Amino acid sequence: MAAVWVAVLAAAAGPAGAGERGVLVELFTSQGCSACPPADRMLAELAGREGVIALALHVDYWDYIGWKDSFAQPKFTARQKAYARANHSRSVFTPQIIVGGQDRVMGAKAMKVMDLIRAHAQASSPVSVALAREGGTLSVTLATEQAVGPADVQLVRYRPAATVHIKRGENAGRTLDYANIVTDWKPLGRWDGSAPLRLSVEVEGDRPIVVVVQKAGHGPVLAAARLR
Repeated sequence: MAAVWVAVLAAAAGPAGAGERGVLVELFTSQGCSACPPADRMLAELAGREGVIALALHVDYWDYIGWKDSFAQPKFTARQKAYARANHSRSVFTPQIIVGGQDRVMGAKAMKVMDLIRAHAQASSPVSVALAREGGTLSVTLATEQAVGPADVQLVRYRPAATVHIKRGENAGRTLDYANIVTDWKPLGRWDGSAPLRLSVEVEGDRPIVVVVQKAGHGPVLAAARLR
């Protein structure tokens, strides 16, 4: 496993201007889902790896089964459903992992996820991202050497770690650790990809910042970069 990760990191941690670039891994999970803790642990492992930007999005459709997820937000459920529509699917489930906005994995299948991360890390990206923060202002600069078509530029903030004692529902009585818990995911705008784009965004607090550039319509992630 260590050799696999060396290969992933060498390929993924290439230059991207200021900010750490990485393969985006999204885990759709819930505190109320008994099948989710193995995937949550796997995401925590990924969160510590360079060249990987691992994010946990807690959905709210498990909340009716006795336990309300304290991290869940309806817009994270909406994001998962939008991915399903883009994949011509009518169903969503947890845990689900999406790598690079494109490849979908059901459950905590570590080797499959690592293979996908390696493939995305080795693929060249047409988009470069530079991030810089001065006080409460984040500067984002995007550039490309080829037209990439319409792309959504998104700002993500996350909480690096938390522990929750679950009192009801499928995981009642368990104390579970969570990593890279997304607290906000919002659009910054749509980029036509034909010329460099420079944005200035007001940000608060000291939580990590991720900028995601994704083909419009919940398509492939063209680039993701982070400031911690």
